[in-house]
Amino acid sequence: MGIQSTIEPTADYTAIKAKQNAAWGAGDYSKVGVTLQITGEELAEAMDMRADSTILDVAAGNGNATLAFARRFCDVTSTDYVESLLEASGKRAQAEGLFVNYKVADAENLPFDDQSFDAVVSTFGVMFTPNQKQSAAELQRVVKAGGKIGMANWTPESFIGQLFKTIGKHVPPPAGVNSPAMWGSRDWIDQNFGTRCAVKSFRRKNFMFRYRSAEHFMEYFRTFYGPMQKAFEALDAEGQTSLRNDMMALIKRFDISTNDSLCISSEYAEIIVERR
Repeated sequence: MGIQSTIEPTADYTAIKAKQNAAWGAGDYSKVGVTLQITGEELAEAMDMRADSTILDVAAGNGNATLAFARRFCDVTSTDYVESLLEASGKRAQAEGLFVNYKVADAENLPFDDQSFDAVVSTFGVMFTPNQKQSAAELQRVVKAGGKIGMANWTPESFIGQLFKTIGKHVPPPAGVNSPAMWGSRDWIDQNFGTRCAVKSFRRKNFMFRYRSAEHFMEYFRTFYGPMQKAFEALDAEGQTSLRNDMMALIKRFDISTNDSLCISSEYAEIIVERR
């Protein structure tokens, strides 16, 4: 059964986004994000867009979906509100000789006209916006009638969904902000996209986080994943130890490796909807 939201949007989204921007700009997310490249490639294949299609990547991060569609000769506009992440994506595109149009933009207030793009995509990006209903409405506003919206979103039951829950026990999210993993709930997608769009595909898939060990995963994410870095910084020494212990227990629960390394299976939803 999907997650239902009962929280009214009373949060100070401007202040929350300022803190989020600082969190995502901390560390070096590109070192984490690049490991998820396969999810962008699989989404691009599933959406089956023709060459020269206009694609908007929202909350694009370091550009996994951006590059996947650019490799298929689509006309890609890549957006994020963290400029450093777009710069990292730009370096990747330049290294491959790919042309991408980059623009700093807020997913909750996209600077594009109605029905501007053949498709809008986001891989583990737009799901982190605090005003979820507004960002969902924006995706639908800027895609053409008959166009597609494609997303890869962690599910509530997944390792990452449970990681959000674990961190939230120690560092509660701002009042009025729901879990990003709601975007991986079919019920939530139906509620927020079903009126203007038809859900063409909702596939539960698994991404494998592969690291040398549980300790390597912890060190890597604490160093390079800004939101986790900020969560630990918000706690005193005792609180940090408690959070680390809970995270290590979660890692152990999801580890499916058959050797001395770490392989964490994390479910996500690959979603394709079509704008009516």
